[in-house]
Amino acid sequence: MSTLPANEKLAVTADGELLDAPAPGPLATDGPAPLQSRHPFFRRTLFQILVVGSCAFCAPGIWSAMNGLGVGGSQSPNLVNTANALLYAFMTVTCFAGPWLTNVIGFRWTLAIGSLGYPLYAAGLYLNNRTGATWLVYVGSTACGISAGFFWSVEGAIATGYPEQHKRGRYIATWFSFRNFGNIIGGAISLGINHKVNHRGKVGYETYQAFIAIQCLGFFLGLLLSNPEKVQRDDGTRIQAPRGISPRTELAQMWRLLRSKPILLLSPLFWYFGWIQAYPGTYLARYFTVRSRALGSFMSAVVGTLATWLSGILLDLPWVKNRRTRAISTYIFIAALNSGTWIWAVYIQNEYRHTKPVLDWGDQATFGRGFGLYLFERISLGMVENYIYWCIGNLSDSPGDQIRYSSLLRGIETAGVAVGFGVQAVPTALIATASINFGLWYFALPFSYYATLQVVRKFSQLEQKKQEEQEEQPAVVASGGEVAAK
Repeated sequence: MSTLPANEKLAVTADGELLDAPAPGPLATDGPAPLQSRHPFFRRTLFQILVVGSCAFCAPGIWSAMNGLGVGGSQSPNLVNTANALLYAFMTVTCFAGPWLTNVIGFRWTLAIGSLGYPLYAAGLYLNNRTGATWLVYVGSTACGISAGFFWSVEGAIATGYPEQHKRGRYIATWFSFRNFGNIIGGAISLGINHKVNHRGKVGYETYQAFIAIQCLGFFLGLLLSNPEKVQRDDGTRIQAPRGISPRTELAQMWRLLRSKPILLLSPLFWYFGWIQAYPGTYLARYFTVRSRALGSFMSAVVGTLATWLSGILLDLPWVKNRRTRAISTYIFIAALNSGTWIWAVYIQNEYRHTKPVLDWGDQATFGRGFGLYLFERISLGMVENYIYWCIGNLSDSPGDQIRYSSLLRGIETAGVAVGFGVQAVPTALIATASINFGLWYFALPFSYYATLQVVRKFSQLEQKKQEEQEEQPAVVASGGEVAAK
């Protein structure tokens, strides 16, 4: 009979039958992981990303398709800019409250309930398009703002906290691809309905009927999600997301993360990303015909998807082993792209404030420059968004902390969006908005660079801690078919 070191044990069944030892690999902090074959596909991380991506397609994806038409497809930007400012004001509150709701009802129900307000928003735009009534626009915006805050906080926590670390950049890109696919489908529907309308105005009401039908599916798809404690990662690690935390403890944890150096350094980038979202849609509605706006909605999703995948691939390049090198190189690429885009935007916007063009794809001589700027703005936004989530995804390996990070990110971002839409609703000259966007970007640059270094350092600390825990974890081995006593 062979003997084992004193700190080693064997796995046995309830009947005392010896189990084969699992292959060497990363172990969970709370014990050896069950064999992968025992976990069906719907409990794996990829399935969870597909679920949250499908919900993102139905809810914020279709919402983005409407706003990709230029302020929700409305003829007047002021109404929808005001409604969106109201929506994001409520979202700012509920984003910060996301961890409390998730702590009570879990990730699954928070995701499903969070999708309920989106069809009401689309219904408000539909009623306004048919009758001119505005009351449901404001009711829908309020309902969407309340529910979407919970949705945004939990979807970010799922996308960043569930996946394995070496897949995080690509899985985040997968999540964003589903959301952008909603934009693609919505833009294609709108383009098919409005392709003959070569003047400024509002889109056809049939567009909203299709959007409402798709958004109603979000609630039911959300119920397919598994809560974190039921999910098994491919690398054998478990997901830690304890519930039953007291509100006071939750508040203390949120305050701790809010004061952390990475969040403080990333906050200018969060605010910039939120603030600028009002500009592209207003720009599209101000200068482009209806069919060009429909084309913009479609193409913004296509280039946005490519942008998020490019960012995700760069951050996960397997042949560049040094994470610091990957992060800084990707950051420099994004910084150069955004800087060039906003220089171009200020230049063109200064020209348009004098010429006040009506741009349609039938006149390629004037259309290409202005439409190209819109697409580059969407590419820049997509890369920045993916990079932000990659950063917070590497600050912790726990969905419990991830929903707090995601809630902080979304809360700061939505506050920026609310202010941005509020400013555009006044209305404000677009040359002023473009200039502010330019200034905010260059203000955020140095802070986000140092935040990148903090994120890489934090990730290295997490990796070292995990390695130390694995070395201390009792091994599970088989030796001669017998269990040796200590």
